Amino acid sequence: MSPKDLKAALRNERLALRDAMPAEIRIEASLTMADHAGDVIALDPGHIVSGFWPIRSEVDIRPLMARLKSRGARLCLPVIMDKKTIVFRELLDGVDIISTGFGTTGPGPDAPVLDPDIMLVPLSAFDATGHRIGYGAGYYDRAIDRLRNKGHLPKLIGIAFDCQEVAAVPAEPHDVALDAVLTESGFRHF
Repeated sequence: MSPKDLKAALRNERLALRDAMPAEIRIEASLTMADHAGDVIALDPGHIVSGFWPIRSEVDIRPLMARLKSRGARLCLPVIMDKKTIVFRELLDGVDIISTGFGTTGPGPDAPVLDPDIMLVPLSAFDATGHRIGYGAGYYDRAIDRLRNKGHLPKLIGIAFDCQEVAAVPAEPHDVALDAVLTESGFRHF
């Protein structure tokens, strides 16, 4: 099986496990994650943190984002610009939130575009070495590559439930490993 096919199989398997979690369990796990990492993620006031609003059965990191904002972080959300590109628009109080593609929502076009210092990255699966499988469209891989080409090296923190961990992700040369992962069991550095 090719790495691409293996990734697709692992993605489908782990997303099915995540989807099978009762909503109450996902909510409790999301709140637990905010407790695990709300004061642990290293940031200075003014650091830019990209988060995301949950789609489907994703972790709801809005409580974590609120905690980071209370510590002085500037927040932004991903916005799909075209079939290959996402940018990160600043999330400010009172800013309109609109549909931004792929089932996501985020700030409208009047919000400033920012380069995150810390990226809270959604994923389908991850392993103990920090490799991740995304949703298959490559948006985050390209965004990370674009930021790195500008000399910007954001800290990458994967966000997932424990059930999304796999024994090994078939890493390819273009894949970028995470710096850490946050699950309901805790915050792990790689």
